Amino acid sequence: MLSPVVTPPGLITGERMDVEEFLCRWDELPYLKNAELIDGIVYVPSPLSLDHGSLDTLILWWLTQYAHATPGCKAGNNVTWLMLDSSPQPDAFLRVLPSRGGQSRDEKRYCAGAPELAVEICLTSTEVDFGPKLRLYQRAGVREYITIEIFGKRIVWRKLENAVYVAQQIPPDGVLRSQVFPGLWLDVAALWNDDGTKMLAALNAGLSSEDHQLVAERLSRVHTD
Repeated sequence: MLSPVVTPPGLITGERMDVEEFLCRWDELPYLKNAELIDGIVYVPSPLSLDHGSLDTLILWWLTQYAHATPGCKAGNNVTWLMLDSSPQPDAFLRVLPSRGGQSRDEKRYCAGAPELAVEICLTSTEVDFGPKLRLYQRAGVREYITIEIFGKRIVWRKLENAVYVAQQIPPDGVLRSQVFPGLWLDVAALWNDDGTKMLAALNAGLSSEDHQLVAERLSRVHTD
């Protein structure tokens, strides 16, 4: 007699569970690449569009260029984080490594705590990115949070001030500048035009700034156990 086939319970948007159950179920679903648990609620996103994927790649490239030029910094994308009672999966992030005094830590296969900067590309996920996920990042202490809205072509770069996000205004030169990562500069028009040359020129100007030189020197000297 054949044994009955046992089907894993799966993950469905709107289900409620804790982090342990969420990660356990996900381990049984090798085909599932993207899923999040935000404040106890499961979110399984729609398949990624070409526009989303292209912007995702461009943002990761930009953050990686900065990380390579800045000791103790690391960029990544679509990594599951253990954050308070949740497991978000930011489209991209930039962190200071724990060994250089960063606020996050490594916990087995995952990052834990909060990255210094998180980026979300908003298409079908706008309500989540501007609602429960924003509140989670704010509460967890993600120091800068960037949302990139594809339909409206709008970028909002927020900095955590007194436990509340405050949005930057785009300056007259069209270049947004990180306050947490000195030298991380973003040419907004170049991003929307998919102009990597101009994006790199703005970033290189930031990397040449005195502020970046100072933070790079400081991080190169910092080593913690």
